[in-house]
Amino acid sequence: MDIGITGASGLVGTALTAHLERGGHRVVPFVRRAPRDGEIGWDPAAGRLDVDDLRDLDAVVHLAGAGIGDRRWSDDYKRTILDSRVQGTTLVARRMAELADGPRILLSASAIGIYGDRGDDELDESSTPGDGFLADVCRAWEASTAPAEAAGVRVVHLRTGIVLSPVGGALAKMLPLFKLGLGGRFGNGKQWMSWISITDHLRAVTHLLNSGLHGAVNLTAPEPVRNREFVDVLGEVLGRPTLLPVPAFGPKLLLGSELAEVLLFEGQRVRPAALLGDGFGFDHDGLAAALRAVLDR
Repeated sequence: MDIGITGASGLVGTALTAHLERGGHRVVPFVRRAPRDGEIGWDPAAGRLDVDDLRDLDAVVHLAGAGIGDRRWSDDYKRTILDSRVQGTTLVARRMAELADGPRILLSASAIGIYGDRGDDELDESSTPGDGFLADVCRAWEASTAPAEAAGVRVVHLRTGIVLSPVGGALAKMLPLFKLGLGGRFGNGKQWMSWISITDHLRAVTHLLNSGLHGAVNLTAPEPVRNREFVDVLGEVLGRPTLLPVPAFGPKLLLGSELAEVLLFEGQRVRPAALLGDGFGFDHDGLAAALRAVLDR
C-alpha cells in the first residue's frame, strides 16, 4: 500500500514508518518544511494541503498534534493542543473528501483520555466519553473527521493508551529514576494504567489498515494494571527496588497541578474490545512480558 503519515517524526510515527517499510509498503510523510521527493507538504494552521498530492495514496495515518505533556498547561498551550488536532484533522478529512479516486482509509489518532477519569469502571469502545479537558479535546478531535466519513472514507479513531517504548513517551521519562532505584508509585497507586507495547501498537495499526473496522478502536493491551502494579513490575524487570512513593506535590509543582493530575494521578481501565473481536492477537498480553520485550531484558 501507499500510505501517507502525518506526525511521521514523532515516537509512533518514526517507528510506524520503519515497520510499514519493512512490510513492503511505501510511506509518504507529510512535512511542514519544503517537501522533498516522496514527501507531501502541508500547513494545518494555514489550511495548506494540495488535494492532488493525496491522489496516489491508498490510506492516511494521521498522528500529528502538539505534545500533551511537552510543557505546562497555560491557557495558550491548551488552545495549541486543541487547535493542532482539530485544524490538522479537519484539513486532512476535507481534502480526502474532495477526492473520489483518492485514499479511502483514514486512521486518525485519538486517545483513551476521551473516557475521562472513571475510577474502576471497565471501559470499552461502547463507553460514553467522560469529562475534563482531554476528554473535550478528544471529542472535538474525533468529530473533525466528519467530512471524510460523510464522503464514504473508512475512518478509524485510534484511541491509544500508554505506549511502552524506551525511546519516548511515559516509560522513557520514568526509566532514569527507576534505574537508580528511586522510582515508586504515584500517589496512592490505585489509578489504572492502560498500556500497549510499541510492537503491538504498530501491529494493530497495520491490522487496521487491512481490516473492515471503523469508528473508535482502543489501542491498549487486554490487561490494564494499577499504577502500583506497573511500578512493581517495572522494578522487577529492571532489578531495582520501588519503595519510594512519589507524593502528589512534587509533580504538581514541576508540571502544574492540572497536567500532573491528568498524566500521573488519574487513569482509565480500558479494554480493547474492538481489536479482540476482530481477531487481533497481542504479542504482549501481560505487562512483564511487554516490558522485558521493549527493554530487551
